Amino acid sequence: MRTKWFGLALILVVIVGGLGLRSNDAAATTKVPYQAKVSTTALNVRSEPALQASVVGQLKAGDVVTVTDEEEDGWVQIKKNNLSGYAAGYLLRRTDNSGQTAGTSSSTGGKVSTSPGSTATVTADSLRIRSGPGTGYKVVGSLKQGEQVTILSSETSWLKIRATPSVTGWIAKEYVDKGAPKQSHSSGTGIRGKLIVVDAGHGGSDPGKIGTTYDTKEKGLTLSTAQYLKQELQRLGAKVVMTRTTDVKPELSERVQISESNHADAFVSIHYNSAETKTSGTLTFFYSEQKDRPLANAIESELSESGIGLRSNGVSFGDFYVLRENNVVSTLVELGFLSNAKDESNVRGSAYQKSAAAAIARGLADYFD
Repeated sequence: MRTKWFGLALILVVIVGGLGLRSNDAAATTKVPYQAKVSTTALNVRSEPALQASVVGQLKAGDVVTVTDEEEDGWVQIKKNNLSGYAAGYLLRRTDNSGQTAGTSSSTGGKVSTSPGSTATVTADSLRIRSGPGTGYKVVGSLKQGEQVTILSSETSWLKIRATPSVTGWIAKEYVDKGAPKQSHSSGTGIRGKLIVVDAGHGGSDPGKIGTTYDTKEKGLTLSTAQYLKQELQRLGAKVVMTRTTDVKPELSERVQISESNHADAFVSIHYNSAETKTSGTLTFFYSEQKDRPLANAIESELSESGIGLRSNGVSFGDFYVLRENNVVSTLVELGFLSNAKDESNVRGSAYQKSAAAAIARGLADYFD
């Protein structure tokens, strides 16, 4: 992938991390119009639902706006006095008629036991799991309303919890309660029978990035890794469609068409990266906060814990065609930097590619479970 996109992604990660976002996300299915409160230090209001659109105004933390429409990709149309435009929905917290954040009450959180081993139920529409007790820590997962967690410890207004056997982290205490039964959002079938489209990036006349030490071509790595991923997914009982199986270059629109025409359950695009700096590690991208990020979180979690040999740089927003134009749940995974001698040496080996493919497959299984 092009360096400029990685640079943009890192800038976005830094900006979002520094804004002090609250843990719960605006609901994606709420009937409009409704009131919502700005949950970040400064919120840019744009002329169109896109990061590239011009900024027409700015709101501050605590400002209450009217949400008049919701876009499929997480943007919402808002209005406050004479200011109207578009903003990122996950930077707003829906409120009830009294101005209190929806999904919470004055007693919520106070009734939760902080004893290790006790359980709690999520009351927010969407709740982020973080690596530490504060909004400055990176997001390591997410929960939906009704899901239950096991409490491990507490610190002021934060709880350390276990969401699944492989996911632990911290959540804001005010967005959980006790006593409600867990609401399952899973069909119970897991990944078995799901149709996954695996996209090997580049190909044909497009070599992708070329390694600075061994002249490794990205297009070859993406294809071999995609084939290993296909094998892992089939072993787990999934059905797999590849966007390419030879050294050809499908157009980006063709890759999306393959995904949508096959009515896929998920789309995963495999890539290797490059940068002018000595950057190392993996990076997992999403486009839609509501549609794609849960899958990206699940895959990144497995990559970060699998010991594949490269560290994870987390998840980030990516304005890539195969994600932006895809109606299917989608993610794009960068599995190392060909501009880094150590990374290039690692990723050339089949052992690394097989380990990375296995981690991605487990992430997909976690998502569907």
